[in-house]
Amino acid sequence: MTKALYTATSEFVEAIKSLPVKRQVSVSGILKKLGVSRSGYSAWKRHTPSNTEVHRSEVKEKILAIYDASHQNYGAPKITMELQKIGEIISEKTVGNYMRQLGIKAQWVKPYIQTTIHSDFSEQLKNILNEEFNPERPDAVWCSDITYIWTFEGFVYLTSIMDLYSRKIISWVLSNTLEAVHVVECIEKAKKLRKINHPLIFHCDRGVQYVSEAFKRATKAMTNSYSKKHIHAIMPASNRFTHS
Repeated sequence: MTKALYTATSEFVEAIKSLPVKRQVSVSGILKKLGVSRSGYSAWKRHTPSNTEVHRSEVKEKILAIYDASHQNYGAPKITMELQKIGEIISEKTVGNYMRQLGIKAQWVKPYIQTTIHSDFSEQLKNILNEEFNPERPDAVWCSDITYIWTFEGFVYLTSIMDLYSRKIISWVLSNTLEAVHVVECIEKAKKLRKINHPLIFHCDRGVQYVSEAFKRATKAMTNSYSKKHIHAIMPASNRFTHS
């Protein structure tokens, strides 16, 4: 703690001296206010860092670099591994201590949220699309999926529909729950926007929302197609929307 006060005092004095208008600075007065001695401060100013202190500072700089490169996601275990990869012999406990001294810690990572609860109708749900992801005209195939978005107020769920021909999202709905009503709302918005008058394939995953009676009524004039179990319905192209 005392060394930190000495460092802060030194930085403050240098900052005052660098001002365009010169001011008288009482180092003794500053030290008295902080409750540390002038002799100790003078000895600290004359002190030459040891090799150990220099190395410690270098390690802390490396820790900060690795931490920032990880977008502040890495904690002591991963930072220790990265340091060891570049030849540093250091323990996880020491890295943790240095991180506390630097005032940094791993950021909270949002947990996995299951948005697809598979139904029990595997034999009845057919994959009509069969991974033919390049239709010849607009509104021939629509794909739908549900993903989650973390906010400071909790998770919200995004239901979206993509026209597979253009790879564009044509309808989306944000909700606080995973109820089928939000999927139906998204479908109705897409139908109203595109004003389709011809059959199309509606491809989705096997989530309970997509096998509900409300969903079946909303897609009565469409041919329903279901992806294989554990496979999301929308192609990776839609990730530009759901993960941006």
